[in-house]
Amino acid sequence: MWREGHRAPLPPPPPPPPSHRRARRTAVDLSVVSASSSSGMASSDDPRVVEREAKEKKHEKEEGHEEKGGFFDKVKGFIEDVGEKIEEAIGFGKPTADVAAVHLPCINLEKAEIVVDVLITNPNPIPIPLIDINYLIESDGRKLVSGLIPDAGTIHAHGSENVKIPVTLIYDDIKSTYHDIKPGSIIPYRVKVDLIVDVPIFGRITLPLEKTGEIPVPYKPDIDVEKIHFDKFSFEETMASLHLKLDNKNDFDLGLNSLDYEFWLSDISIASAELNKSTTIGKNGFTKMEIPISFRPKDFGSALWDMIRGRGTGYSMKGNIDVDTPFGHMKLPISKEGGRTRLKKGDDDDDDDDGED
Repeated sequence: MWREGHRAPLPPPPPPPPSHRRARRTAVDLSVVSASSSSGMASSDDPRVVEREAKEKKHEKEEGHEEKGGFFDKVKGFIEDVGEKIEEAIGFGKPTADVAAVHLPCINLEKAEIVVDVLITNPNPIPIPLIDINYLIESDGRKLVSGLIPDAGTIHAHGSENVKIPVTLIYDDIKSTYHDIKPGSIIPYRVKVDLIVDVPIFGRITLPLEKTGEIPVPYKPDIDVEKIHFDKFSFEETMASLHLKLDNKNDFDLGLNSLDYEFWLSDISIASAELNKSTTIGKNGFTKMEIPISFRPKDFGSALWDMIRGRGTGYSMKGNIDVDTPFGHMKLPISKEGGRTRLKKGDDDDDDDDGED
């Protein structure tokens, strides 16, 4: 029962219908999902976040590369350092070489044998192999001869070796190739040698060497029998002397030591001997000499009368001269065939005509 003067309280509002509540809940759920989705997209699309992630990945990659590169660099540096320490401790070094001399042990009209002496010094504590020797001899830039000597030997540890390089010059090959090279001339030469050695730590090394000089192209001396001078004449045995003229056709002096010969008169051998004779024949000069002989005139038959009458008589002479030259010892041939000479008595004037060739 309500009293007068008081108002009765309003009744509570009626609850919403069920359909309205479901719609409101759905809206709330959608708003929550939307907010969650919006938050996730903002997180992945933020450029600062993306940049930070990229930097982190790059840094991780660089660290891995630096760790890998640093390892190999350290190994390489360690090996080099060890090599240097070994080199310093053991004393490895490059060998040295020099052309000590050039010899001409044999020179004749056909060839010149050359020996190049090379001194090689090995400072290392172990022997080193001399793998190859390349050589070249040239004159005025033109090749005379070249070659290769493989497996040339071993240079002993902490030692020196004198390596000999033999070379042969064939004169006919040179003269047929270079026509301006004449017999009797002197030509300049240059020897080039490459020594290839194998040294620990350094590997294969080429040692280039050079040497210059002169070499002769010898020419056969010319010999003439100017006359045969009688010292004693008889049909059983005649003593005489050969008057010879020896011409030096070379551009260098010949120091004559000895001469060996055989002499034919009218195709009959009348004398052969070896004569020790010391004299110097200047370059492009000549010398004269006398050689004693003995023979039996009756062995000549009818040719004897030609000799007695003073007519020219055919002769031949062959032999060798032993000489010293500025380039070494030489043995040069001498020969004369088809020459003509005459006999002179002992009281004849030596200044008369010296005979016929």
